[in-house]
Amino acid sequence: MGTLDGTTSLVTGASRGLGRAIARKLAAEGSLVAVHYGTNEPAAQDVVARITEAGGAAFAVGARLGVAGDAERLWAAMDTALAERGARPGVDVLVNNAGIGGATPNLSDARPDDFDELFAINVKAPFFVVQRGLDRLRDGGRIVNISSLSSRIATPDVLAYAMTKGAINIFSTTLAQELGSRGITVNAVLPGVTATEANVAWFAAQPAIRDIVAGMSALRRVGEPADVADVVAFLASPAARWVTGQVIDATGGAFLGLSVGGAPPAA
Repeated sequence: MGTLDGTTSLVTGASRGLGRAIARKLAAEGSLVAVHYGTNEPAAQDVVARITEAGGAAFAVGARLGVAGDAERLWAAMDTALAERGARPGVDVLVNNAGIGGATPNLSDARPDDFDELFAINVKAPFFVVQRGLDRLRDGGRIVNISSLSSRIATPDVLAYAMTKGAINIFSTTLAQELGSRGITVNAVLPGVTATEANVAWFAAQPAIRDIVAGMSALRRVGEPADVADVVAFLASPAARWVTGQVIDATGGAFLGLSVGGAPPAA
């Protein structure tokens, strides 16, 4: 028996990276998982195939986010897919994971179009996915929004991106207050640098970077997608029924403090 048996989940941006790991974990816990993709349908279908091979249940839904009418198209695709499977309408778990980093996100180089795209995909899309999905989200359900370490520390090189994740944090806490009367919990999960496909390629090109990233964590290693997926699965489970409005750090204790060679001299 899985902790999510009999539930339906929608994970946005689930064709790769953290979203893929989250989708596979929720399916392993017994949920019927909608694997959302923006443009890469083959990757999403591969995730579905892997879930099915492992004994789970999943299907792909496509909708490009960050453009006009995106939330309506996503939910329409979701409604159709559920009906085609003979599944009951609605969802129990919504994971807003889809996001982009942006091409020129710092203060000096950012362009208005890049800034607008970042906020359209990272902030506006999840806002309206929730708004348009409120009549589909069942009472007692779960919303988990994926944030970032960059919302907790100063990161000038990714300033605009960090701003979008700060918005997601306050969206999560305020939405928790808004939806609490329906028994719906809302939390944000804040990953650090994680060994997704893109970061693994980065580490391979610059091996010293992996050691530097590992040294940022109190646990002295780079996070794996499964580390974050397990946190999301907990928040989606009945065990997290009394946890809402929280920004959960899932960075392995990144930047908790400085490690120095010895104690300072006595005053």
